[in-house]
Amino acid sequence: MDETLYRFLKYVAIAIAAIVVGVMIWDSFLVEKTPGNTAYQQGNTLFEDGNYDQALRQYETALAQQPEAPHYVRAKARTLMQLGRNDEALAWFDRAVVLQPYFGGAYANRGILYDRIGRYELAIVDYEKALQLDDKVAEGPHWLTRFLRNQPGKPPNIKQRAEYLKQELAKPADQRLLRIPEIDAKQRTYKQ
Repeated sequence: MDETLYRFLKYVAIAIAAIVVGVMIWDSFLVEKTPGNTAYQQGNTLFEDGNYDQALRQYETALAQQPEAPHYVRAKARTLMQLGRNDEALAWFDRAVVLQPYFGGAYANRGILYDRIGRYELAIVDYEKALQLDDKVAEGPHWLTRFLRNQPGKPPNIKQRAEYLKQELAKPADQRLLRIPEIDAKQRTYKQ
C-alpha cells in the first residue's frame, strides 16, 4: 500500500475513533438525562420491532418517572392501539391532546384509532385538525425510515384517507367501501 494512502487512512481511523469516544463521553457524562428517557428509547426499539407488550412495559416505566411527558403519553397510546386495547388507547390519546393541544401527530394518531374502530366522522375531524396544525403529517415517513422498515412505497397518509372517507360517506350506506384491510394495514402511526 502506498505510504501516503496508509497515513491518510490511519488519520481517518483515528478521527472516527475520537468522534465515537467524544460522543460516548458527551452522552454518558455531559448531557442531562430526562427522567424515563432510557426506558422510552428502549420502548421505541421494541415498538419498531413489533414487541408491543414489552414496549408498553418500557413506556409505563418511563411514565412512572415522568407522568406528564407528552411523548411518553403518546407512545403508550400508540402501543395500546397496536395491542387492540382501543378504549385505553383512546383515553391516552385524549390525554396526549390535552397535554399538547397544538401537536398535530396526537390528532393524527387518534384519528387513526377512530378510523380503525369505525368512527369515521371523528376520524375525519381529527385528520383535518392534524393537517391544520401541521401539514407535514401528510408526508408520512421519510425515505430513510421507509428504507429501514423495508417499505419501498409510501404508505397511505391521513390526508388521502380523510378525502377517501369523505367520498365514501357521501355515498348511500349500501354503496360505501370504508375498509380495505390490505391497504388499511399499511397505515402507520405517527411518532415524534
